Amino acid sequence: MRVWFILSGLLLVMTGSVSPAQTSGARPTEPQRRTGDPTEQVGKAQVQWASRVVGFSSEKKNDVNGDQYKASQALGKPSKLPQLGESPAAWEPRIGGGVEEWIQVAFDHPITIRQIVIGENVNPGSVIQVLVIDKSGKPHEVYKNDSPALRTDPLLHITLNDSAIIGNQVKVVINSAAIPGPNQIDAIGISETTTPITVGINVSKDTPKEIVKENLGKAVNSNGQEVAPVIAPDGRTLYFTRNFNKANIGSSDRQDVWFSTLESAGSGQPATWSEAVNVGSPINNAGDNAISGLSTDGRTAYLINVYRPDGGLSFGISQSTKTRQGWSQPVECKIANNYNLHEKNQLEFCVSPDGKSIILAVQRKDTRGNRDLYITHQQPDHTWSEPVSLGPVVNTADFESSPFLAADSRTLYFTSGGHPGYGNGDIFVTRRLDDSWTNWSEPENLGPAINTPEWDGYFTIPASGDYAYLSSRAGSMGEDDIFRLKLYPAIKPDPVAIVSGQVLDSKSKKPVASEVISSLADEQKETAKADFDPETGEYKLILPTQKVYTIRAIKEGYFPTTETLDLSKDKRFRDIKRNLLLVKIEAGQKITMRDVLFEQSQYDLVAGASTELDHVVEMLKQYPEMEILVEGHTDNQGEWDLNMKLSADRVRVVKDYLIEKGIDENRIQTKAWGPSKPIASNGTEEKRKLNRRVEFTILKL
Repeated sequence: MRVWFILSGLLLVMTGSVSPAQTSGARPTEPQRRTGDPTEQVGKAQVQWASRVVGFSSEKKNDVNGDQYKASQALGKPSKLPQLGESPAAWEPRIGGGVEEWIQVAFDHPITIRQIVIGENVNPGSVIQVLVIDKSGKPHEVYKNDSPALRTDPLLHITLNDSAIIGNQVKVVINSAAIPGPNQIDAIGISETTTPITVGINVSKDTPKEIVKENLGKAVNSNGQEVAPVIAPDGRTLYFTRNFNKANIGSSDRQDVWFSTLESAGSGQPATWSEAVNVGSPINNAGDNAISGLSTDGRTAYLINVYRPDGGLSFGISQSTKTRQGWSQPVECKIANNYNLHEKNQLEFCVSPDGKSIILAVQRKDTRGNRDLYITHQQPDHTWSEPVSLGPVVNTADFESSPFLAADSRTLYFTSGGHPGYGNGDIFVTRRLDDSWTNWSEPENLGPAINTPEWDGYFTIPASGDYAYLSSRAGSMGEDDIFRLKLYPAIKPDPVAIVSGQVLDSKSKKPVASEVISSLADEQKETAKADFDPETGEYKLILPTQKVYTIRAIKEGYFPTTETLDLSKDKRFRDIKRNLLLVKIEAGQKITMRDVLFEQSQYDLVAGASTELDHVVEMLKQYPEMEILVEGHTDNQGEWDLNMKLSADRVRVVKDYLIEKGIDENRIQTKAWGPSKPIASNGTEEKRKLNRRVEFTILKL
């Protein structure tokens, strides 16, 4: 049986029951290592955090598989502190164990130890003995407390003013019976200085102290519950999940998807959100329904749950396409081995802007904590690969949830209980450092102006990157409401451009159903792909700025058209409209090869020209009777005769290229026009570049 519930704004799906998991008992057979850099500068003190476990007395048993409460959770930087409270991301001895419990850890580099810091996030004060093991393996007692008592400071600082001990191992002994309740150790560090080590929350130094959360008002919010907003990339349609509303299809205590659109209020007036509307069936049914992602063009919605033929719902993800008749019946996104799961499960996810990847917040058998973030990629047969963990920089032994990948495909926002924060779950931002999806920057907390003492999540941002939308109960009209806040630079995603337009027949100017593909100009590597919208004839792409792209429209029976889009100087969001003209392959058609370019006064082809020439080769091979005329043009700079010769040399280079690719030279005629047929003014270099062109005309099919 599946049960949906909401806890402090957290939209969850649960299935099954809890199964017991095995836990380790004593000293590990091999040292346990924490990945990442164990050394950091804290104020004037450089602290080295423990990087591996040498041994321990016991560990608390886990309800599930994972790393919760294990000795390895005492490694690395603090995961809970400076906040106090129990955490599965800290080491906790087994309940009911002996009076004395211990853990011995090692550090990457031996140093002259002047200070030891031990972070106790629950019931601090139970440490009764600390030993340093020197380079020769000899233990040195550096702290002893025969009367343990509860402290207010969770950090135990041990200063060794006159010590000359050079070591890289520390053993900590606690009296688990001295203070009622559990004992946990979050982190153990050493330093060569006596400057007191402090711990804090990783918040950007540029985070403003105050941020205004703007309630979207009565058109969107009600006295019921509005959670899990998903904003369309163009920022004009907002989908969300509504509960406790009599207009829901199933019943008032079942969740439905609703939406609102941003409407212009007239000249000089700010746009306002329209009265929210139930999205209707088939997305909404008698069960609990939610949208978790949208495609770039807003036509494909990704939904929590698999919609069964009998009208029921089961665990998984579905997608639905918007048409003039409404949303299509949701179809399952089949993920390989997606059921390698614990019996108790919850699911949240987001979809990458190109629609090729899904980031899941889910609990699998290899999960470190309650839920981890995983990546799955679409396969050629439109199924999805088995999920792979995003890795230990992002995932912790506590929960990670509510992922949102920004339009730059690089900046990820998520909620976590396993990184230092201000509440029961804070929103963090991390950035992908390469193409692997497992290499991420250290997560940054969005700060106390956004994160509250409660659970915070469901960040969603349009492509413009100006505002973020999220759910919150503070300042709501009833239950949870949807708010927006202006993003500050430190947490903004990289700027992108929305490139949209129509693909048109060059003669009839009617829309042509085609694929539109963008590539990096210097790599010829596909970056995004858009399908033709049969109802509007439009395509839409999202491209990170500060790069140069080629955009190509492809349709059988037409010559592929390619245009260069230079965004290299753009450092802000852009909304670009660009129509693409496709030339039908038929006798008499003239086609300008825009990417067959030459440097001024040269006839050597520039990099990238071969791609478009290869399209000509493919076409000539597809139509073996075709004959073409290749024409060369120059700008008006320089002497007439030299330009005529230059244009002749350029068409000769093109002809030679085609011949080298296996095309009979008798099928290729050439004509040099020099500067005599300009298509632009020649007044600027940009205009002159348009005149330095090669065209071909289909003479015969």
